[in-house]
Amino acid sequence: MLYYLFRFLEQFGIPGSRMWSYISFRALLALMLGLIISMWFGEYFIKWMKRHQAKVEEKKFDASIDAVAAKRSFVPSMGGIVIITAVVVPCLLFGRLRNIYMLLMLLTTVWFGLTGFLDDFLKIKKSKNGLAPRWKLLSQLSLGLVVGLTLYLSPDAVIRENVEQQRVGDRTEIVHKSDPVKSTVTTIPFVKNNNLDYASLAAWAGPYKQAIGWGIFVLVTVFFIMFVSNGANLNDGMDGMAAGNSAVICIALGILAYVSSHIEYAAYFNIMYVPGSQELVIFISALIGALLGFLWYNSDPAQVFMGDTGSLAIGGAIAVLAMIIHKELLLFLLCGVFLVELASSALQTRYSAWGTKHGRKQRLFKRAPIHDAFREKYDFQEGIHYVFRHRLSGRWADQKVTVRFWITSILLAAATIITLKIR
Repeated sequence: MLYYLFRFLEQFGIPGSRMWSYISFRALLALMLGLIISMWFGEYFIKWMKRHQAKVEEKKFDASIDAVAAKRSFVPSMGGIVIITAVVVPCLLFGRLRNIYMLLMLLTTVWFGLTGFLDDFLKIKKSKNGLAPRWKLLSQLSLGLVVGLTLYLSPDAVIRENVEQQRVGDRTEIVHKSDPVKSTVTTIPFVKNNNLDYASLAAWAGPYKQAIGWGIFVLVTVFFIMFVSNGANLNDGMDGMAAGNSAVICIALGILAYVSSHIEYAAYFNIMYVPGSQELVIFISALIGALLGFLWYNSDPAQVFMGDTGSLAIGGAIAVLAMIIHKELLLFLLCGVFLVELASSALQTRYSAWGTKHGRKQRLFKRAPIHDAFREKYDFQEGIHYVFRHRLSGRWADQKVTVRFWITSILLAAATIITLKIR
């Protein structure tokens, strides 16, 4: 809203009004306001939740299961409301609300925020199980279809592909196509000619290959939304864990979004230029500020948990932003922590079920998701066979586990940025 106000005032020569046309200026404002709102609103939110006894499920404070948590005073959940508020308000103030990408990001945040809120609400008020998994998956599937079809149908969701090259002396200069086009092209890492067209996978379909390519694109969108949102949800199991890892991932995504929105940087890194994607920098800056402000209360010992309200919204936003800038395949590396959390939980469940079916008590890890395998408060149980008993027998304090996972995310984020030059 303020963006449009100051662009209007620019016509009258009002001093300072031109600054609102600069992405860097608006992005820094969004980051600062997101951080301030998260810290300020977080304090009042925690007090309100405590007054209304909006507590998480009691088993988390059972001394026989979690001796550390049992010693704490009451810790409320649904802190994702703080994060979502601290993201939406700066975007409404500093973003261009007629930009299709900004609208998609806000829709994703609110959509998954409501899904997670319903899940947390049912855990608190109705039962300890929350929303049935099939309804979460249906929500993720529905949003994936909406995002994928919007990117397919919207005339504003276009790219300028980095395919034309011409020799200048002894080097190759990247020249983007002059006309923006609808495209199913994505960036693949570590490959010299780093574009993959999903439509090329359907070359056998002849004149229908482009339509099938868009169908593949929509399915890929659904897959990554499910993968990242569920991975972020599983990573949210320790104080500050998901917020810190997500902030690191968002910084890397912010860099990717910025270079994708700048035609000269896009040419330098030999990636496609995505007109209009500069508004994603505003969104991701607000999200980074919101996460950093949330860490003020969520770091160990936590005063509030983000719950599914926050983790699903954060994961969904990360996935959708990557799809918009056509960098979704980089998420396997950038969100490596989420991927390992998701894989460890799925493998543990299936290996345990297979053993039970054959009359054996067996596990792959001491606990899953994988971050629990390193915690000192959990130990191996007698009578159960563990495959990785010696390799993953961590005895780390919770703070050390969290910080070491943050460091891992920083390394993965750096490696993701480096892939722009390593081919």
